[in-house]
Amino acid sequence: MRTSKKLFLMNVAVLFSLIAQAQTPKPEKSMDEMWGEKSLRKTIVDKNKSKLFDESNFGMFIHMGLFSHLGGKWDNKTYYGIGEWIMNDRMANIPVDEYKAIAKEYNPKNFDAKQIVKVAKDAGMKYIIISSKHHEGFAMFNSKVDSFNIVTATPYAKDPMKELSAECRKQGLGFGFYYSHNQDWTAPGGTRGPKTYPNGTPATFEDYFYKKCLPQVREICTNYGQIDFVWFDTPGDMKKELIRELVETVNKLQPNAMLCSRVGYGYGDYVSQGDMEVPLRNISGLWETCDTNNDSWSFAWYDTNFKSPKELLNRLVSTVARGGTYLLNVGPDGNGVIPAIGAKFLKEVGVWIKKYPQVVYKAGSSPWGHALPWGDVTSNGDKLYLSVFEWPADGRIYLPGLTEKNLQIRILGQKNSNLLKYEQSNGWTIIEAPLSGFDLPATVIEVKLGINADKLKVDTLFGVAPNIDTNISAEFANVTNATKKSIRWMEKFGEWKHALQVSNWKANGLVTWDVDVQKAGFYYIDLRYRGENKIVWKITTDEGKILQNQQSATEKYQLYSMGIIEFKKQGKHSISVSLVEGNPINSSLGSIQIRSVKL
Repeated sequence: MRTSKKLFLMNVAVLFSLIAQAQTPKPEKSMDEMWGEKSLRKTIVDKNKSKLFDESNFGMFIHMGLFSHLGGKWDNKTYYGIGEWIMNDRMANIPVDEYKAIAKEYNPKNFDAKQIVKVAKDAGMKYIIISSKHHEGFAMFNSKVDSFNIVTATPYAKDPMKELSAECRKQGLGFGFYYSHNQDWTAPGGTRGPKTYPNGTPATFEDYFYKKCLPQVREICTNYGQIDFVWFDTPGDMKKELIRELVETVNKLQPNAMLCSRVGYGYGDYVSQGDMEVPLRNISGLWETCDTNNDSWSFAWYDTNFKSPKELLNRLVSTVARGGTYLLNVGPDGNGVIPAIGAKFLKEVGVWIKKYPQVVYKAGSSPWGHALPWGDVTSNGDKLYLSVFEWPADGRIYLPGLTEKNLQIRILGQKNSNLLKYEQSNGWTIIEAPLSGFDLPATVIEVKLGINADKLKVDTLFGVAPNIDTNISAEFANVTNATKKSIRWMEKFGEWKHALQVSNWKANGLVTWDVDVQKAGFYYIDLRYRGENKIVWKITTDEGKILQNQQSATEKYQLYSMGIIEFKKQGKHSISVSLVEGNPINSSLGSIQIRSVKL
């Protein structure tokens, strides 16, 4: 009788939620939906063309424009969120004429191409991609086809792109342009831009495309020597034939320039993942993730929330370990200067990379296919490089599923580094390392194999070690009678957050993780979730152990302790989670954490 009542209440909750969704108007197309396809046409990219992208694994992104002068503030009011969107109607909603008038004030007089290239090189970056025209429509180069540009419309009256492209070539860095090909908020006919010309004549998208977009792309592909990248953005619902024309133009004028997938319709040479998104599992092929060193892409006066050197390095190594390239953004201020805190943290990242270049450059992905509890793994030739960000208190580094024999293991960065001892049992390799790490933000352990790393086979099952907490995303769970999907949301405007989560629970909904427990014993089980009011979760194991508890929920994902479960045997186990009480639609489970109880 209780079970029937519970099912009835869950079904009623689902019904009312669906009614509410049907009555809610659909939002305007989000930026996320306009990023473009993550799949590519089946074309083979020439290895010489892709060499810089494929082997460098680390580049600098720069967002710079009139928005840099505003710095997130308009009419004495601060608009929190990504500063380059301040003109948009979802932020300050600045009229076109008023926004274009800002150019008379914009004077990045301290822009120093040599200094910017130095910051990139000090950070260990191998190329720079800079915004030549963002969605605002302002050209950061000397454009002959549109006077709304930094040379013609501002007191600066110089072309910083000339300086930067030349300096990159001089100092051996690659160079490329960002260009917003679809959105243009100040050009008649551009997406989200004026619908008419100043005289009232209707403007079409084709007008914008052929009068401004295509000619400006010809300019950036003609007037700056050889360029290595053209980074288009937010194709939205552009016509396929127009995108094809853009691609053909770039290929003709700059045959060695790489195009990212955000050009649209799968025409890119490599895939660009979602903004600020470091994937959780390995991805094959050529791809990048673009991230920013604080919260906003462009300069915002209030935004000092810079990622620490440790966080930046962890995100870089994790991206390379997943098989990708890390494009990290900086936003120069209105004077053209990269904020000092961001530059300092980047330099600290570069100091580490200089010590351990083999961890990043020409490095391949991790054979485990995902991060490990203490850090991550990249590969290079016949070696694995373990970047240990969280050093276990007892110094023992656990490698689940690694059974390869005759390993040679050492800590890098030490004089007279001796080989470390290790033992292998029950499908694990356990490295006997010292009690504390030797470098910050991460100690690097080299594992020399008897074979090339790309031929190494390991059991990719998540391992639960007794000396460190194990976090496992719902990405790696088997799900029945519930919905597993990736979601994105903004906490400030344009500040994207990502979660692979399970929601929309039905009767008998179940999320199951398979794990390899290295040592039998008692373990705390924590769940990361969001929802409303209070939620009851039930956790069971393949050994018949049951844990059930009620905890609060909020609109943000938080980690809650559920209690203790005992694994009676070492080895392979399953852990299942089900929703007992809570809104079946929005009770969103993101991950599980398993912590050994220190007896």
